Amino acid sequence: MSDRILGAACLVVAAGMAWAAKDYAAPISYEPVGPRAFPLLLAGLMAAGGAWLVVRPSAHHSGLGLAQVRTLGMAVVAVFLYAALFQWLGFTLATALMAVPVGMAFGGHWRQALAAGVGLGVVLFLMFDKLLDVVLPTGLLAFVLGGR
Repeated sequence: MSDRILGAACLVVAAGMAWAAKDYAAPISYEPVGPRAFPLLLAGLMAAGGAWLVVRPSAHHSGLGLAQVRTLGMAVVAVFLYAALFQWLGFTLATALMAVPVGMAFGGHWRQALAAGVGLGVVLFLMFDKLLDVVLPTGLLAFVLGGR
């Protein structure tokens, strides 16, 4: 039952995100996609995940154990640190580091989560930077690579 409650909460939050992002507009349009695309994409993904949690067949289990609560707490802290350090670390590095505790919360090994995070960070950075022409912070990698 807690999965269904989480799914319903995700649907409500996704609706709020979509409603908040509907009026996002840049005063000077220098990016082809604009500022509303990313929050709307995230809201759509969150709504899809929330809807799945609401309608999927439920597994009978006794709830969260202490280890699961600890792992989930690490993932939540990682997301908040991601937001706080995003500019300084840069998109790619922050995404790679955030993926470790989040991946482990979903049952992955830390090496798998780090590899997936690095791949995700690099691919998404290239997609946003080259394909969509959206500027993302490079952070510490700018000093290492000598770029922007």
